[in-house]
Amino acid sequence: MVYKGGEVLAEVVRSGFVEGLHRGSLVLVDGRGDIAYAAGDPDGPVFPRSANKPLQAVGMLRAGLPLPAPADLAIAAASHWGEPFHVARVRRILLNAGLTETDLACPRELPVDAASRNAVLAVGGGATRLLMNCSGKHATMLATCVAAGWSTGDYLDFGHPLQKEIARTVTDLIDEPIAASGVDGCGAPLFAFSLTALARSFLGLVEAAPGTHERAVADAMRANPEQVAGTRGHDTRFMRAVPGMLSKVGAEGVWAMAIPGVGALALKIDDGARRAALPVTVAGLARLGVVNEALEKAGESILYGRGVPVGAIRATLP
Repeated sequence: MVYKGGEVLAEVVRSGFVEGLHRGSLVLVDGRGDIAYAAGDPDGPVFPRSANKPLQAVGMLRAGLPLPAPADLAIAAASHWGEPFHVARVRRILLNAGLTETDLACPRELPVDAASRNAVLAVGGGATRLLMNCSGKHATMLATCVAAGWSTGDYLDFGHPLQKEIARTVTDLIDEPIAASGVDGCGAPLFAFSLTALARSFLGLVEAAPGTHERAVADAMRANPEQVAGTRGHDTRFMRAVPGMLSKVGAEGVWAMAIPGVGALALKIDDGARRAALPVTVAGLARLGVVNEALEKAGESILYGRGVPVGAIRATLP
């Protein structure tokens, strides 16, 4: 089974003229997990990219990850922006496990956050593994291995006990077979499955019973949204705008979110454009009855001419 591609979900409107279109797929499920709306190909498998991280975090907990604070669990599921408080937390997770930055196998990168990136460069610093936006996930993967007595040098191998447990957990949470396996941008194993399964798995996290690993991940992320993205990240802004929301973006235009008692959403913009994902997500949430001024502000995608707003990316959901 392959992803067939989506349909037009957003249009690029400049000075009243439609100059471009964004295609993709979207699925909304209600509070029972039943499909409330779908567009494009919600059943074809896609790589969720970083939207997979909350599921991976559940797998780490099932494998014995010991974390002293919910914020540590939040950064395990994060695509953090490399702000000082992110870096300090990841370093502390490594230290508590008896490890250092040299044990990380993620790529070296500069912070996503512009101010933090400029601060690093201003003192002559450069890209490091600790600053990479997935370093929280990698640090907690390593901490899981130490707690379980597993090797750390090969923790990203598909055959490693940690990655086998994560694959079992993902399969359990999505309730469908993994369609394909690959390597994410950070080097970690990645699994393909449908947007419908992604939406339902997020709903399962927020609706899980207190005390479960699933609920622990959802609660940690929602209580510490700034750890999940950054002070100004999309996930942070959306989770602050909608009480109880769980939100996680992924590369290539993927986004998943869920609200207990309301439902869940999963989206892929085919060309990977985050600018289109913003208004489409807001329009999708509106179909679930979730509307407020802060959410609309967080979902704006404005076009400029000479520094002045002249248009916007506009969702085309009926």
